Formats: sequence, structure tokens, C-alpha cells
Amino acid sequence: MSARYQLSGTTAVEISAGIESGIRTGALSPGAPLPPVRALAADLGVSPATVARAYQELRQRGLLVTAGRHGTRVRPRPPVAARRSALRPPPLPGARDLSRGEPDRRLLPPLGPHLAALAADSGPSVSYSDAGVLPELAEAARARLDADGVPAGELTITGGALDGIERLLGAHLRPGDAVAMEDPGWANLLDLVAALGLRPIGVPVDDEGPMVAGVAAALAAGARALVVTSRAQNPTGSAISAERAEALRALLAGRRDLLLIEDDHAAELARVPLHPLAGATASWAFLRSVSKPFGPDLRLAVLAGDETTVARVAGRTRVGAGWVSTVLQRLVLALWSDPAVDELVRRAAQSYEQRRDGLLTALAEHGLRAHGRSGINVWLPVADETSAVTALRDAGWAVAPGALYRIAAAPAVRITVSSLHTDDLAPLAAALAHAANPTPPPGFPT
Repeated sequence: MSARYQLSGTTAVEISAGIESGIRTGALSPGAPLPPVRALAADLGVSPATVARAYQELRQRGLLVTAGRHGTRVRPRPPVAARRSALRPPPLPGARDLSRGEPDRRLLPPLGPHLAALAADSGPSVSYSDAGVLPELAEAARARLDADGVPAGELTITGGALDGIERLLGAHLRPGDAVAMEDPGWANLLDLVAALGLRPIGVPVDDEGPMVAGVAAALAAGARALVVTSRAQNPTGSAISAERAEALRALLAGRRDLLLIEDDHAAELARVPLHPLAGATASWAFLRSVSKPFGPDLRLAVLAGDETTVARVAGRTRVGAGWVSTVLQRLVLALWSDPAVDELVRRAAQSYEQRRDGLLTALAEHGLRAHGRSGINVWLPVADETSAVTALRDAGWAVAPGALYRIAAAPAVRITVSSLHTDDLAPLAAALAHAANPTPPPGFPT
């Protein structure tokens, strides 16, 4: 814990509020350790049960995590708005940042012409009474999903993939319920599950997606929901193969006690076929975001699913946000309808594939097997994440530590390839090889 911040309070509410304040101001940084329960209780002159209740309340809200022998710590990305200075450490001068998981802005379709066309449209504004999913957008979305074998009879719109997943979990589950999740998996989803008070069960992932035995074990352990990534999985780049989809569908067939959520966030950028699981269970949802192919600021995802699930999500939206902006819906429809945009997205997908495959090949030349079947990320197993991230930082490369994405999976680092150039591949691979397998100093025992 930072020496700058002194915990205080005589009740569980006061203690938890003080810890939250420290997180919000940045005095307690992500990953910062907190005192053991008995030690803090002695310092504050309260009972251990009081401190334990404060810690429990913050764990249930996703601000703290118990890390075994490492004790209780602030989560890497706690769900509380921090002061801007505490959101992200300052970048190292001259370092190449490959840690963010974002598409290359230079390869995104320009929005200006379509925004100008929308601005020139003199049609009537949407009112509260007639807002919702635009019929023409729903028709176009169904056509795109039908082409990939996803049944889309029932459909709604959410404010992005994670918003859709949150609404789905909230509609079907209650705090304490177990969620089967890919391990390693999407860091934002791990944080969301913690914030909702749900219990994650890790499902091992290989290049073909969630492993069948892992899903079966999670179901046996009482998972009420299963979240899978169809392709371009973050962080490993895995994509569900036809064979894996068949095996998973057989395992899940007819389950009435499980919510199946599929996330196809990369969609047109994936460059591998889609093999959906949609409809394998009674309760299911398939999400397709537009952010990766068309721009992160386009907060819209199409959600298809069974009638009850879609109705629950749409109904909850109506009593909250109301609807996703019809201006945004019209912009997405314009992008979908433009052949020039289709070509730009196709070229971007091809460029990412070349960068990703180029890095995998360069790493293989150093004897390293990394993972990245699709998408914009490469996952490289390492012996020690802290040492690897530090060595790469010293060599001028910033990558994401695997701890952000893991439940019980082995250590690794995630490299985002979207900003790489061909000339970067050889020096980056050499730096990664050194970081993954550092050369011991002379005389060091092997």
C-alpha cells in the first residue's frame, strides 16, 4: 500500500469508503496490496470482522481481489472512475505502445462523408414515442447474420458488445451465480463479472476456441452462463473451428439452465469463417459489434437471440437508456451500405492478418510458439510476466501483461499488432525472444 495513503474508519462503511476514495484519487494504484485483515483491525482499533466486511463489500463490487498468498489487492482495473491522472501511467519516452488492443486508426473508414450526408438529411427528428431499433437497420443486420448462419428472427441493439453482455447477465443471473469464461479471456469481461458480483469459472482456450472438457467441467461446477468469443478472441486470437463448434453444440444441446452468449466483436475483420453456436441452448444471444471494423467510437452492437432473452434486454433498455441513438444507427447503416467502406474493411483485415502472421513467423524462427489465429493480438507464453514486460519496456516496446486476462492460465504477454510495420517484425521478435527466455548472466546456474 502506498505510504501516501492512510486507511481510516471505525465501521465497515467508513473503511470501505476510505479505500474507494484512495482508488479514485490514485493513492491506491491498481494492484496495490492492502493490509491483512487482522493487521488493519489492530491499527484501526476495530474488530477483524469489521475489516473483513469492508473488504468483502469491495470484492463484491469488483474493486478488490483476493490473490491467494499475495493477500488482498486493488483490482488491476477497478470499476470506479479515477481522476484522469490516475487512469494510465505516463508513456515511456520513445516506446512503441503495443498494449492497447485497438485497431489502426489509419485503416478505419472515414466517417466525414457519411456524417455530412446525415446532417444534410432534413427528415423529421425521432421522438420518445417512436424511438427504438430502426426497421431498415434490423433488416440489414438480419441479412448479414443470416449470411453467416446465425438465426436472427429476434433482434435488438445495444451500446456495444460489453453493454450487451452486461444486460444479458443482468437479465438472467443474480450476484453469486457462476459464469463460465474463457481463460485467458477479455479483461473488460473479467472486470464486468467482478463488478456484477458474479463468480467466474475459467475455461481453458486453445487455437480452436474454448476446450470441450473445460466447458463440461464448468457446467458441472454450476455455471449459469457461458460466454465465448466466436473468432479474433482477445487476447489469444483463437477462433472456434467447425469441429469445435460441433462438439460444443453437442455438449450444450437442449440445456435449459444455461445462458449462452457469443461475442463476434471482430466480425468483418476476422478473416476466418464463423461457426456459430447460436440456438444450441434454450437461452442464447449472439452479439456483433461494429467498433473494431468501423471505429471504436461507434458504440453499437447487434444482439440476436431467443425471444425471451431479446425481450428482456430490450425491455430493460427501455426503462434505462431508452434506445441506442437513431443517428448512430443511421450512420452504421450508411457504412454497411457503402461498397467503398466494405473494400476498406477488407483491406484492413488483410493488413492485420499479414502483420499478425508475420510476427508469428518471426517468433517461430526464434523457437517460440505464440498464438494468433485471427484478430489483432498475439499471445506469447513467457516464464515470468513481470520480467518479460520490464525487459520489453527497456528495449522500447510496451506490451500488456497476461495477468490482466488470466484466471488460472499460464503467464504470457499480449502484443497488439495493429500499429506494426514490416520493418518492426524482426527487431520485435528478437526482443520478445530475449524477454521470454532471458540469457542468464555468466556463472548463473542452469
